[in-house]
Amino acid sequence: MTKQTELASSTKLKTVIYWIATVWLALGMTSTGIVQLMKMKEEVDKTSLDLGYPAYFLTIIGIWKLLGVIAVLVPKFPLLKEWAYAGFFFVMSGAILSHLAVGDSAVELFGPTLLLILTIVSWYVRPADRKITSDKN
Repeated sequence: MTKQTELASSTKLKTVIYWIATVWLALGMTSTGIVQLMKMKEEVDKTSLDLGYPAYFLTIIGIWKLLGVIAVLVPKFPLLKEWAYAGFFFVMSGAILSHLAVGDSAVELFGPTLLLILTIVSWYVRPADRKITSDKN
């Protein structure tokens, strides 16, 4: 295998990994964002009674998630994408820490941990045209 073939193969693999992680991330953030905006009883109870956050926090987080999904999926706007990834990172790591602080079981940690991992993977393997600085020389 030539160096050029190896590079092309590596780029294709990164692209496939990027889109798999990004689509799953977008689906997860969209579905949880909608549930939060709908203020389903279970979600309100978990957020307010168990975690101690006000119910209006669900509206803020839900809107941020949906806007973040749009920012990550649309072409161009690399700075906006960085902000969206950072927001996803902070929201999901905050969710994990909140669940740990109240002693929730591992089951409660699964969703935010998975979304945090997908955020990191999607950000790390994103194509050069989706980065602020790229290697397009």
